[in-house]
Amino acid sequence: MTRSIPATHPEVVGKLSTLDRFLPVWIGLAMAAGLLLGRWIPGLNTALERVQIDGISLPIALGLLIMMYPVLAKVRYDRLDTVTGDRRMLISSLVLNWVVGPALMFALAWLLLPDLPEYRTGLIIVGLARCIAMVIIWNDLACGDREAAAVLVALNSIFQVVMFAVLGWFYLSVLPGWLGLQQTTIDSSPWQIAKSVLIFLGIPLAAGYLSRRLGERARGREWYENRFLPKVGPWALYGLLFTIVILFALQGDQITNNPWDVARIALPLLAYFAIMWGGGFALGAALHLGYQRTTTLAFTAAGNNFELAIAVAIATYGATSGQALAGVVGPLIEVPVLVALVYVSLALRKRFFPNITPSPTPL
Repeated sequence: MTRSIPATHPEVVGKLSTLDRFLPVWIGLAMAAGLLLGRWIPGLNTALERVQIDGISLPIALGLLIMMYPVLAKVRYDRLDTVTGDRRMLISSLVLNWVVGPALMFALAWLLLPDLPEYRTGLIIVGLARCIAMVIIWNDLACGDREAAAVLVALNSIFQVVMFAVLGWFYLSVLPGWLGLQQTTIDSSPWQIAKSVLIFLGIPLAAGYLSRRLGERARGREWYENRFLPKVGPWALYGLLFTIVILFALQGDQITNNPWDVARIALPLLAYFAIMWGGGFALGAALHLGYQRTTTLAFTAAGNNFELAIAVAIATYGATSGQALAGVVGPLIEVPVLVALVYVSLALRKRFFPNITPSPTPL
């Protein structure tokens, strides 16, 4: 059964819950709350940083797991073969994520931050960390293809383990040397990257798969779709808001004490998200992938794995480094921008995909 697309954006908004309808407001409040908590409560960021195992922040890990599980529980795993057979989408995603994305961030970082090497390096690391978490939320809110998102995220995860350190070495050491630019280094082991992927994707993916398989076997698909999923669905947004509060509480001092630096870092990020999303959407439309897969291609191209980028920056350069600050500013810009692009995507669907069959039901 193909997932239907809502008829018009106003109709969708009118039928959404209060949490969904005012999502940008809640995200803005969560960001502000995190910044204020980190600023006003002495030692809070230090206390949160200590709650970790092997360098992984437990509060952030908890938020990400809660955020990702409901969406992955909605995936129809029996339909994944229809995605893996779409070579145009798979190849397009790989090119956008692992060729265009890192190269674009490298160019923007050097073009807009030539005098700030620490922030420039941090942004390049962000560009190398392809999204495996929050993109699932944005894709779902924009009525993208859940099964396609699951496959592309899994594909990104495999490439991330294999290619992150190699591309880091190339873009931070080799390419600058070829171009006569300042060289730097990155120290990231394959296990560190694999650990991030296994925790933030592997655990919720396994839980979502088992939930659907065992739930449908025990109670049937109708009960699973109409009774179980509506109960667990809101927890995706609860987890998202919790993660945002914790993330910004950890770096509240750095962000509020360096507003001009944050603005400088934000500029290439804004350009990056706009170009990657727009390029992905245009490519999907040109390839006639349909609205759902075009949307999925665009969001998986634009999103980044900020957790991995921050972890690598802190492990390599230190928690108070400019590289770490650049990693933290990533989600500060990414979250509101990609939320806005959810609405842009919904608004564009009638213009570029006029043959979509309307549905009387919302998301």
